[in-house]
Amino acid sequence: MLKTLRRRLWKHAPPWPPWLACVCAGVLLITWSNTAAAQEPKEHSELDATVIAPFRAAPGERSTQARTFLVHLAYPDEGRPHAVRWTVTLSGPGPQGAVLRRWSGTEQVGAGGQRISLPWDARADADARERRVRVPDGLYQLRLLAVADAGTPQPALVEQQWPIQVLRGRGTSPDVPAFQAGLQQLPSLDGQADYRIVYANLHSQTRHSDGGAALDACHGAQDPQTGLYGPIDAYLYAQQHGLDALMTSEHNHMYDGSDGTNGAAVPAEAKALYQTGLAEAAAYSAAHPGFLALYGMEWGVINKGGHLNIFNSEQLLGWERNASGELLADVETPKSDYAGLYALMRERGWIGQFNHPAYAGQFLVDGQPLGYTPDGDAAMVLCEVMNTSAFSTNDAETETRRSNYEAACNRALAAGYHVAFSSNQDNHCANWGAAYGNRTAVLVASPAAGMPVSRDSFLEALRARRVFATMDKHAQLLFTANGKPMGERFDNHGPLHLAISFSNSAGRQAAAIAIFHGVPGGNGSVTALSDQAELTVTPAPGPHFYYARLTQDDGNIVWSAPVWVNQLP
Repeated sequence: MLKTLRRRLWKHAPPWPPWLACVCAGVLLITWSNTAAAQEPKEHSELDATVIAPFRAAPGERSTQARTFLVHLAYPDEGRPHAVRWTVTLSGPGPQGAVLRRWSGTEQVGAGGQRISLPWDARADADARERRVRVPDGLYQLRLLAVADAGTPQPALVEQQWPIQVLRGRGTSPDVPAFQAGLQQLPSLDGQADYRIVYANLHSQTRHSDGGAALDACHGAQDPQTGLYGPIDAYLYAQQHGLDALMTSEHNHMYDGSDGTNGAAVPAEAKALYQTGLAEAAAYSAAHPGFLALYGMEWGVINKGGHLNIFNSEQLLGWERNASGELLADVETPKSDYAGLYALMRERGWIGQFNHPAYAGQFLVDGQPLGYTPDGDAAMVLCEVMNTSAFSTNDAETETRRSNYEAACNRALAAGYHVAFSSNQDNHCANWGAAYGNRTAVLVASPAAGMPVSRDSFLEALRARRVFATMDKHAQLLFTANGKPMGERFDNHGPLHLAISFSNSAGRQAAAIAIFHGVPGGNGSVTALSDQAELTVTPAPGPHFYYARLTQDDGNIVWSAPVWVNQLP
């Protein structure tokens, strides 16, 4: 582009002095760059849709089991309001239950958002001609589908699903062995028998990109590098609020101080800011042995892309250039080229996480959403299955706006990715880890009791996929296959024994269990096999994956990492 502009300037105005031509070319390039940036949708301006689904009826409604579902819709696009068509369906009891109720509508949605109340009287009316009857006790599924009009500039479809329980009597809880007993039976790894659970939030922002605003002034994503608080503030806050680890994951394309492209940016300053973040994380961890501070980047854009975290890159990756054509990063990575990025990550030993993945339209490889490549399989270790609202200002762990991405993560698993589930908060306000009690829990093999968890041992546990995602920071979940822990890949002859162990230090009990099965690389469905804590099956020859999902009696969900089994004839 710069060369073309210069050629045109010299061709049409050869008497101009060289310095004037260069200045004009620079001005034109800056103008072009700013115009192109203005045409690009800003980050975090996509459709936001959530549904609040009370897991149990309020105490005063025990006999009726009535409750109200709340749908929140927002579209923070600065252009115009968008028509959003939404549908909420209730099905059950059980995973194969029929659709009992359906609500739908169309709303004009802008940045201010819309809120729709859906009262439910715990009666079924699938056919209006039939007599309305109370639904039986059991577990039901509430599904939200929201689709924005065709004029939206961002991914415009949101789908999520939450369980609810109808329980008029006392009911019975599933029988689940205790977590610690299951953990003690695990074989040691590399001679290390001491395991520690690290409760982490692996997705957040500070003033290094578009986060870090004070809670009383935070109304969404900040203009890059204008927030009040940086990584050190975030680590201190997270540690004071009980987390064991925090990842500050700054948007890689905002190190130039803009949400578009800053033609006046200085590459050395952008790269130095990234190095400052790495140094601050290392220094904080060294000064606070009981806490692990991590720093990295959230790579990509939402529009025609998808965000992913890179946990351990010592270099800043990017695609933007300033008015002089200088790369505003250490390593050039073309925007939206996920296959190329995966290849680089695998080559460098970097590992990543799919952030708030959409079921369609993101992480495209050869036109396929969440498209599989062997390089991506080697590099990507986590998939966010549940997040709280990125713009929550809640600091009491009571945020009600939550998103579920299990369908998208299942699509990645069915495509062939070996990813464990994670649950983070994507904090943009100064409430790192405090919006809700959800965590990514990592089973780290420690050298000895009492020794601090190191960055290397934590990253190794991520590579091993020894992870569970939890909406409750007190939960402990273990899933094994023939005694091998979640995250393992192995060959198997004969029967396969699957087992769940669970405990909760706050006294919560299991209300429902599901063990799921799918075929990696088959791009098929992921289905529930059992509602019990233990199951013995003899798989068909070939590859399989299994994972466990446990719903507590308060509705909070815990997901195990899968196990991957190659069944031999």
